[in-house]
Amino acid sequence: MEDINRLVRQRIDKYETMKREMGVAHFPNTYRKDTDVSDFIESYLSKSPEELMEIRKIHHLAGRVMAMRTFGKASFIHFQDASGRLQAFFEKNTLGDDVYALFKKLDIGDIIGLWGTPIKTRTGELSVYVQGFELLTKSFQPLPEKWHGLKDVEIRYRQRYVDLIVSPEVRQTFLTRTKIISALRSYMDSHGFIEVETPMMQTIAGGATAKPFLTHHNALDMDLYLRIAPELYLKRLLVGGFERVYEINRNFRNEGLSTRHNPEFTMMEFYQAYADYTDLMNYTEDMISTIARQVSGKEVVTYQGMEIDLRAPWKRYTLRDAAIEVGGVPRDVFDDLPKAVAYCKDREMDITGDESLGELQLALFEETTEEKLIQPVFITSYPTDVSPLSRRNMENPSLVDRFELYIAGREIANAFSELNDPFDQRQRFVEQLKKKEGPSELDEDYIRALEYGMPPAAGEGIGIDRLVMILTDSPSIRDVILFPLLRKGEVS
Repeated sequence: MEDINRLVRQRIDKYETMKREMGVAHFPNTYRKDTDVSDFIESYLSKSPEELMEIRKIHHLAGRVMAMRTFGKASFIHFQDASGRLQAFFEKNTLGDDVYALFKKLDIGDIIGLWGTPIKTRTGELSVYVQGFELLTKSFQPLPEKWHGLKDVEIRYRQRYVDLIVSPEVRQTFLTRTKIISALRSYMDSHGFIEVETPMMQTIAGGATAKPFLTHHNALDMDLYLRIAPELYLKRLLVGGFERVYEINRNFRNEGLSTRHNPEFTMMEFYQAYADYTDLMNYTEDMISTIARQVSGKEVVTYQGMEIDLRAPWKRYTLRDAAIEVGGVPRDVFDDLPKAVAYCKDREMDITGDESLGELQLALFEETTEEKLIQPVFITSYPTDVSPLSRRNMENPSLVDRFELYIAGREIANAFSELNDPFDQRQRFVEQLKKKEGPSELDEDYIRALEYGMPPAAGEGIGIDRLVMILTDSPSIRDVILFPLLRKGEVS
């Protein structure tokens, strides 16, 4: 830290000298660039040195200095803007003594505007031959020389702005994330869905089973919750007559952090009237494979050394069959409450012994099977007592018409045929509230909405962060969230 402080002090002193003795403007905002690095490269990369010598057009570029090499009366830098990196050639005979002396005062990290013509060096590297430059922003903090060698990635997450400066692959991950979300929107819009916005702050924490964040509205003297999910509001819109709606936005769950969980995360939820969960399975297959093709140019992607085939159709298992055939849970254990309790305790699973058979079946699936589901697979037929918002299966009311999508051993989506019977919904809410810890309240307004009549429908939530992880080969959710939540003051 002492060395860093010394370097910062040196840069501050140098900047004061440049302003006082060399006439450098203090953080100016009058320079305008007219060319991006990528456009410059596209225009001139294929041209020969002789062709470039004939070009007299002056291009105004700007960016951050990333590397410098000085050879007496001539120097090279590499600078980068949002579109790419380019070499620039500075020559004392062209710039003059004063301007070249100012150039030699620059530090790596400084942001400059420069103007000049295209050339190719003796090694054939496309460059801009600089006619002049202007210091736009002084960088007082030195960029890390061996950023990728840092053993503790927490520093990269905490100082994401530096990570983005020095790590092209990190910038590319977030550019790809933007493309994925844009492709999702285009896909939904092209299929007749309309994008809506529903409340982030809610009077009742509903729509999913999770611990909410609590806040307080002073003017109304009322407690509010950051939403766990937008589900109940989106389904109110089905009641109101919208037949296809979706929302891409943040949800908040006051739970743990891991490589797969961040308390603030992005989801897309969508609802379609006159459809069931099997319709959404077909729709989801096509949507994700289409987006993968649009974003990466292929439907078979590599994730952490595993080849993931996103081409439809995808496998479909019932929860029971997956736990038995993939997870290795004995059939008699899966179907018998006392045996299931004993089996879970033998495996030292976190249970109380008061769980229902359906709750234990889900726990066994999550314990034994989830991480083995590498290729895309739909898991269906969930127990009713772990699915309070799902429509019961007509043939077996102990199960619901629901699926979860798993890819690379993690849940990517959750969907079901919606429960639109207000009396059944009220009863299941009551049963759910009995098991909730902390403050809880029955959402009477949602029940009232169902009493007006919600058309038969299906709905789905897709974890955007996890989908981005797979399509960018990112091992941690923190790698695809620009500013993940970290413990205050955590720098090690």
